[in-house]
Amino acid sequence: MTNEAREAVVTRAIVLWCPDWPVIAAQHALDLPSDEPLALVEKGVVFACSPAARADGVKRGLRMREAQARCPQLNVLPYDPVLDARAFEPVLTAIEEITPGVQPVRPGTCVLRARGPARYYGGEEQAAAELLRCLEGLGVSDARVGIADGPFAAEQAARSTGAARPLVSTPSTGTSTDAAAGRAAEAPAPHFWARSRVRIIPSGDSPRFLAPLPVAHLGFTELTPLLRRLGLHTLGDIAALSRVDMRERFGERGELAHTLASGLDGTAVVPRTPPKQLDRSIEFEPPLDRVDQVTFAVRGTAEQFIGGLTKAGLVCTSLRVEVTDESGRVSERTWLHPRLFSPPDVVDRVRWQLQGSGAIDSGLASPISRVVLEPEAVDDIGHHEDGLWGGGADERIHHGLTRVQSMLGHEAVVTATIGGGRAPGERQVLVPWGDRPVGVARADQPWPGSLPAPAPSTVFEVPRPVAVLTEEGTAVEVTDRGDVTAPIVRFSPTGQVRDARPVDSWAGPWPVRERWWDASLSRTMHRFQLVDADGTAWLLALAGSGWFAEARYD
Repeated sequence: MTNEAREAVVTRAIVLWCPDWPVIAAQHALDLPSDEPLALVEKGVVFACSPAARADGVKRGLRMREAQARCPQLNVLPYDPVLDARAFEPVLTAIEEITPGVQPVRPGTCVLRARGPARYYGGEEQAAAELLRCLEGLGVSDARVGIADGPFAAEQAARSTGAARPLVSTPSTGTSTDAAAGRAAEAPAPHFWARSRVRIIPSGDSPRFLAPLPVAHLGFTELTPLLRRLGLHTLGDIAALSRVDMRERFGERGELAHTLASGLDGTAVVPRTPPKQLDRSIEFEPPLDRVDQVTFAVRGTAEQFIGGLTKAGLVCTSLRVEVTDESGRVSERTWLHPRLFSPPDVVDRVRWQLQGSGAIDSGLASPISRVVLEPEAVDDIGHHEDGLWGGGADERIHHGLTRVQSMLGHEAVVTATIGGGRAPGERQVLVPWGDRPVGVARADQPWPGSLPAPAPSTVFEVPRPVAVLTEEGTAVEVTDRGDVTAPIVRFSPTGQVRDARPVDSWAGPWPVRERWWDASLSRTMHRFQLVDADGTAWLLALAGSGWFAEARYD
C-alpha cells in the first residue's frame, strides 16, 4: 500500500494517557497522600497500584495476600470503576474547552484527531504541550502524549515515554524548553521526536516504530501465548507475514493483529457528544447552620434540577446528593426511588442526609456551604407516563407512603424483602421505602443447612421459650452424636410444664453449625419439626440456652 493510500484510511491521532489513573482517582476522592503505598483490588487481585507500592514489589495481577506480604504498610482499597469514570469526566470537559473532538477510550485514556489541534496551535509539538498544560492545571502532572498514524500506534507512543518532568513554556514560541532539549538530543535520529512526556512518530514511520514492540502490546490475551509458541515475538514478526495467512490461521482477530502491527490502524476517531449538564448545585454565602434553612434554600434548585430532566425527556430514578460543609468535608450518598423523583422528594433526601429522621429545625455540627444534586440513573420519561385513567391503586399507595415518610423520616416507612440466611427470622429484611437492600446476605446464594420449603407462615420476631418433654416429664436433649436422649412425648408452647400437651408426631434433629472458626459469632443448634395434639405444626430449635420456637406453620 502506498503512503497516499495509507493516509486515506489511517487517521493521524493524538492519544492522551494518564498513568495510574485509577490510583489518582481514588487518591483525589479519598484525599489520600500521593506518596502512600496504595493498591486497588478487584476479585482478590491487584488491579492498579501506586508508584510507592511498586517500589516495594507490588504489581498488577498479584494476589492481595502476596502484595501485602511484599509491602506490609500497603493500603488496600476495592477498585471502583464508577469512581474511575466519574473522576475522568472533568478531564474530558477541560480538554474539550481547548480542542473539540475528544473520544474517551477508557478512564485515563482519550484520543483526538491530530490535524485540527496541530493547525490551531501551530504544530503537533505545540498541541501536545497545550494538552499537558491543560491537565497540569487540573492537578494531573504525569500525563503522557503520543502522536502517530492511527490510535493504536499513538497509544503505544504515549506509553513508551519516560518519566514526568515539569513543563515550562518559553515566551517566544509557546513550546516547552523540554521540547527544545528533546529536539537537540534527537537530532542524529530523524525518525522519532521524543521528550520526557511526549513522543511524536512522523507520518509513515509507525510500522518502523511498532516493529520491535512485543506482541503482548496487542492486548489479545488468548492469542499472545500462541503467537509466541509459533516464534512471533514482536509486532514486526507479525507484520512480515501475509495478511491473508494471518486471517486463515487466526480468523478476524489474526487479521486485526496484522493490521495493527503493520501500522495501518484505520480505526476512526469518533468524538463523543458532550453530555448535557443535568446536575445542579447551590452555594451558600455565608454558610447555613440549620437544616430547615438549607432545605428551604434547596427547593428552587430541586425544581430546576427536575425541570432540566423533564426538558431533556428524562426522569431520575437514582439521585446522588453531595453536601460540603464549611470545613471542606464532603458527604455524599446515593438515594433510590421506587418510581421517580419529584422536587419535594429531592428536598426530603437532602434533609434526611443532613439529619436523618430528626427534627427539621435542628442545628448542624458544621455549617453547609454547598449542595450538589446529580442524577445517578435516569430513564426515558415515556416509560413513566400515567395511563389513560391514571395510575390506579399503586400510584395512591406510593403517594401515601411517600407522604408518611416525608413527615416521619426516611426509616419510618419500610418494606419487607427476602434476604439470605439459615433461620427464617434472618431472611426477613426491612428496607426503607424506595431503597434497595444494601449489605445484606443474598438470597440467591447457597445456604447449606437452611430450612427447606415450605416456609412457616408465622415467624416470631423474638424466638419463644418452649418445653419439649419426655414421658417422665424431663427435658429432651441431643447427644454429641446427634441423637435425642429420649422420644418426644409432650410439648408446652409456653415453656411451663403445666401447659404441656401430647405430641402427635415430630422429626429431627437437623444440626446447624455456623461460623465455627469465630468463637464470638459461632452458633450451634438442632432443629426439630413438631405437630402437637391440636394439629399445630411448630419449628423448634435446641441451642445451648434451651428449647425455643422459631416459627409456626399456620
